[in-house]
Amino acid sequence: MNAKIDFSKISFLIVDGDKISAQVVYDTLAYLGASHIQRVKTPNDAFDVLRREQIDIVVCEWRLRGMDGLEFLDVMRNSTNSPNRFIPVIMLTAHSEMKYVTTARDLGITEFLAKPFNAKALYSRLVSVIARPRRFINTGTYFGPDRRRRQVQFDGPDRREL
Repeated sequence: MNAKIDFSKISFLIVDGDKISAQVVYDTLAYLGASHIQRVKTPNDAFDVLRREQIDIVVCEWRLRGMDGLEFLDVMRNSTNSPNRFIPVIMLTAHSEMKYVTTARDLGITEFLAKPFNAKALYSRLVSVIARPRRFINTGTYFGPDRRRRQVQFDGPDRREL
C-alpha cells in the first residue's frame, strides 16, 4: 500500500486496561507520525473522552474491565446515547480464531487486529479505515460498516440494493 497519510492530523483514542499493551499501540501510532493520541483504561472513560473531544479513530482491546470491547462496540453502534455511531473502531485481541472475528464483525467492528501485531499490520488497518472507508448499513438487526469487502455481481431475486 502506497497511501500517503498524514497521521499527525488524525486523533486516536486507545482503550486498553493493560498499560504495556496500550503503550505498544501508542508507540506504534507515534512511530507512524500520530501526535494526537489519548489512552484510557475503561470504556466509561472512553465514552467521556468521546463526548468531550473530536476523536477520529478508536483502537480498542477486546478484554476490558467492567465492559468488554464487544459491549463497548455494541453501545457505540446501537445506543441512543452513543457519542458517535460512525467512528471507526479497530479491535485488538489475542484471540484470532474465526468465531471471534465473526462475532466482532457482526457487532459492527471496522477492522480487526490480532495480537501480537507489528507496525505494518496496524498501518494496514489504518489505511483501510482512512483511505477506503466502508458505507454504514442500518437494518433491523445490524448497524455498522458494510461487512462485504468485495463487490460481487449477483442478479438473483434476493439482491440487495446498493
